[in-house]
Amino acid sequence: MFCQLSIVLRVCNSLSMERLVESIRDRSLRLTVLGSGYVGLPTAVLFAEAGFGVVAVDVKQEVVELVNSGISPIEEPGLQERVKRNVLAGRLEATLNSQADLRGTDAVIISVQTPIYKSKRPNLSFLKKALEDVGRNYHDGMLVIISSTIPPGTMANFVKPRLEVLTGLRAESNFYLAYVPERIAPGRALQEFVESPRLVGGIGPNSTRVASELFKTVCKNVIETDAAVAEIAKLAENTFRDVNIAFANQLASICEHYGVDVKKVIELANTHPRVRIHTPGPGVGGPCLPKDPYLLIGGVKSGRRDIVRIARWVNDGMPDHIVEMILLALKDAGKDVRNVKVTVLGTAYKADVHDSRLSPSKPIIQRLLKLGAKVVAYDPYCQESFGAERAENLQEAVQRSDCIIVVTDHKQFKKIDLSKLKEYAEENPIIVDGRRMIEPSEAKNVGFKYYGVGYGREGLA
Repeated sequence: MFCQLSIVLRVCNSLSMERLVESIRDRSLRLTVLGSGYVGLPTAVLFAEAGFGVVAVDVKQEVVELVNSGISPIEEPGLQERVKRNVLAGRLEATLNSQADLRGTDAVIISVQTPIYKSKRPNLSFLKKALEDVGRNYHDGMLVIISSTIPPGTMANFVKPRLEVLTGLRAESNFYLAYVPERIAPGRALQEFVESPRLVGGIGPNSTRVASELFKTVCKNVIETDAAVAEIAKLAENTFRDVNIAFANQLASICEHYGVDVKKVIELANTHPRVRIHTPGPGVGGPCLPKDPYLLIGGVKSGRRDIVRIARWVNDGMPDHIVEMILLALKDAGKDVRNVKVTVLGTAYKADVHDSRLSPSKPIIQRLLKLGAKVVAYDPYCQESFGAERAENLQEAVQRSDCIIVVTDHKQFKKIDLSKLKEYAEENPIIVDGRRMIEPSEAKNVGFKYYGVGYGREGLA
C-alpha cells in the first residue's frame, strides 16, 4: 500500500512539474517579483518582454505608482521604454508588498536586499520577510527563486526549512526551489541580464530543471548547478574582484614609496599572459563588493592569513589615504585645510551611474568637512553630495577651488579641458587624481600641482 502511494505521489509530482514547464513554454505562467529595485525591476521587465504576465512588488508606494504609470523609478539605459511598453501591453503591473496576493501566481522571484550589520554579519531580515509573504500565500506546485546574494548554506539551512514550515509542504516534491544569483551592474543591467552566463542552482534536479526552463526564456546562456555551489560561486566572483583591487591599491602605495608610476607598472605587468591586475582607486563602493566578501567568510573561522578580510581593510582604508594625500598636497603648497575650497568630482560609486551607495566620496567628504575645509561636490549623474555644497555644473564646482579631487571615473571627466579648469581655479591649484584619469604631464603643463594614487612621491610636482 505504501509503495503504491509513493508511486502515485511521484506521478502527481511529475505531472505538476510538466504542467509548470509547459506554462513556461507557452508563456501562460504567472510570475511575481518581490522587490522592485536595481535588480528586481529589470528582472520583472525582461520577463514581461518575454511574454509573461508579471507583477512587481515593492514596499514603496511611490515606486508602485510610478511603475503603474509606465514610468521607471530607476535610471537605467533602456529601462524606461520597456516599463512603459509592458505596462501599456498589460504584461507588467506593480503592487504594494502588503497588498500582494501570491495565490494567483505560479512562480516567485525574490530580489530583496541582503545587507550586513555594523558587525559585518549578514542581515537576512528582508529575505525572512519575503519568505513569510510567500509562505502566507502559497499553493502546491509553485516555483520559488532567490536572486538576492546570500551567504553559503542559506538555501539549505534557512530558505528551504522556513518555506517547508510555513507551507507545510516539501521542497522538490510539492514545490520547487532554486538559487539564481544576479550578475548585473548598474548602467548595463538589461544587457548583462540577457548576455551574462546565468547560474541556476536548484535544491534538487526537479527544481533546477524548472528554474532553468524559466531563465532560458530570457538569458542566452544558462549554466545548471546546485544551490550550494551557486551560492559560493556568486560570492567568489565579487570577492575575487575586491581582493584584486586591494592588491592594486597596495601596489599603488608601494609605487608611491619608490617614486614609480603604478599605471606604468600595471601596464607592463599585464603584458604577461597570465596576469590581469585591476586599477587602483579611491576605494570600493556600491551595494555588492564592500559587502559580499563578508557574506563569504562570515560562517568560517578567520585567522591571520585571512586574505579576504585584509583586502577589505585595504580597500576601506583608501578614502583616508586620499585625504592624507590632500593634506600633504596642501602642506606642500603652504595652505591650511581650514582656509581652502576643495572640489570633489564624482559622488556616484562608479562611472556613469546615478547610484551613490557606499561611494568612497562619502568618507572623503565627511572627513574634509570635519577638518574644516569648504567642500563642493559635482556629479553630472548623481544628486547626492554627502553634506558638501552641491554644484550645478563643473565651472561652479571648481570656481576659486584650491584642490580638485577626482573620485568617480565618469567619461565626462576624461574630457575635461585642463586649461579652462586652471582658469576657474584658485592660484597654485592642486589636482588629486583618485582614478588616474588625468595625464600628470598635461596637468603640470597648464600649472596644476598633480598628485595621484600610485604616482610616486618623488614624481610629484
